[in-house]
Amino acid sequence: MIATKLLVLGSVRELGQAHGYQVRRDLGTRGVHLWANIRQGSIYHALKKLTVDGLLEVATETAATSSGPARTKYVLTKDGERAFFELLEQSLRSHEGDIADTITGIGFMTELPRPRVIELLEERVDAYRAWREQVVGEYEGTQEDWLHHVEAIRLWAHTADSSITWTQGLIARLQRGDYTMANETPQAQN
Repeated sequence: MIATKLLVLGSVRELGQAHGYQVRRDLGTRGVHLWANIRQGSIYHALKKLTVDGLLEVATETAATSSGPARTKYVLTKDGERAFFELLEQSLRSHEGDIADTITGIGFMTELPRPRVIELLEERVDAYRAWREQVVGEYEGTQEDWLHHVEAIRLWAHTADSSITWTQGLIARLQRGDYTMANETPQAQN
């Protein structure tokens, strides 16, 4: 699952530099507790792991005082910036993974130029169509009596169709100019 990595990198990126509590608070305002399996400990673990992996680096460290705990502030490295965009593009392009990966990508999609997001989402639709055709075709082509298992295939096909429809709707909204994307000036709201 790329959601945790992308969320932590994205949060530190947006905050400029941040310690664990700031990242946790930022992710809390995004409501990730409702749609992603990210616990408090996962955030601190991710910060340490991303630092070991060279995607974050320690900006400052303070010792514990009577007024508060020790704090380590992190910043993105150049590799971390590159990883953020790679994970973001993967989350928008891929039909695999779970819903948290997709939601995370949508949450950060405005960090990319509009044409690139549209291109990635079109790749997602193509991938869903190919995957749907392969899976449904495999089951339709068999002589087996699948009995109740056909309901699982119907559910899977319905889910794929729903994802295709939703993604096409997002593409249409982006094409008509909804949202302010990277390198765009916000339009005045009437």
